[in-house]
Amino acid sequence: MKNLNLAVFSGDGIGPEITTEAIKVLKKLASMGHFDLCLEFGLVGGSAIKEKNTPLPTETLKLAIDSDAILFGAVGDNDFDHLPHKQRPEAAILGLRKELNLFANLRPAVVFPELADSSSLKRDVIAGLDLIIVRELTGDIYFGEPRGIKKNNLGEKVGINTMVYSESEIIRIAKIAFEIARKRDKRLVSVDKANVLETMQLWRDTVTDVSKNYPDVSLSHMFVDNAAMQLAKNPKQFDVILTGNIFGDILSDEVSILTGSIGMLPSASINESKKGLFEPIHGSAPDIAGSNVANPLATILSVSMMLRITFDLDVSADLIENAVKKVLNNNIATPDICRSGSIKVGTSEMGDAVLKAMI
Repeated sequence: MKNLNLAVFSGDGIGPEITTEAIKVLKKLASMGHFDLCLEFGLVGGSAIKEKNTPLPTETLKLAIDSDAILFGAVGDNDFDHLPHKQRPEAAILGLRKELNLFANLRPAVVFPELADSSSLKRDVIAGLDLIIVRELTGDIYFGEPRGIKKNNLGEKVGINTMVYSESEIIRIAKIAFEIARKRDKRLVSVDKANVLETMQLWRDTVTDVSKNYPDVSLSHMFVDNAAMQLAKNPKQFDVILTGNIFGDILSDEVSILTGSIGMLPSASINESKKGLFEPIHGSAPDIAGSNVANPLATILSVSMMLRITFDLDVSADLIENAVKKVLNNNIATPDICRSGSIKVGTSEMGDAVLKAMI
């Protein structure tokens, strides 16, 4: 039996509420004999600033390094918006990505049949959507140097951010995307802006070279502005989308709206050994924190991704995903996915419903 040593960083806002429900699911599986479970908890984000005066304390980083995988809630607290970017709660997630080399962000987007009418698009456009965005996570303009706000020769302030990618960075994320495509519909669209950016021309050329090792996967290229339009016009044309850090950030948020609720979408950020940080893609939502209305399903589905990707526990992952489907089929819904005929429940009640469906 596998032993899962997990670090749990609940974070800010609704983070503690949604991770509590995900932990209930993990403990349920452990009680059913799927694995042995060891959980250790650490402070990140605003909660860490309040107690440790830093968004990513040394002991939290050590816990992350020593764990097999990380279950992450959310970070973000408006009380710290006055601080420099490197001292704000959001710096915690950037620090973990960098220190653990979590270069591949996987964001699946699946429209459950019961939620097809919740999308901003018509049912016939969105029903059956099942795609995944593979986003490079540790390069690009978010990490490129030089950066900052400086004064030019005229004494005027100038903001500087640098978009930069090396061949090796592009190759390793492309391999992840092609391997995923092989297990799906064998179609991959690489999104760039090669018509105006040299960095993205290197991206396109390198992805094309990598594709020669995957002759069974159909590769096409698309400029990011067209990709954004096509996701709104005909999202089901996509299966696997490969893109860089900033474009992936934007496109994955667009896709989240198409599915009906951002509260349904999990994500994984992994390194080359498949160790990862698993989190819902929504934020800390401080406006609803503590009111027992947040949707925990994205976090619970993030646990499913963790079990499948890091631990190769497909049976356990399937059990979670099937339980979520049963709950939705039974019209049980948190406020964000509530529809006509739904049984409205809170965060903890939704977690209990998933537990009950895990048989």
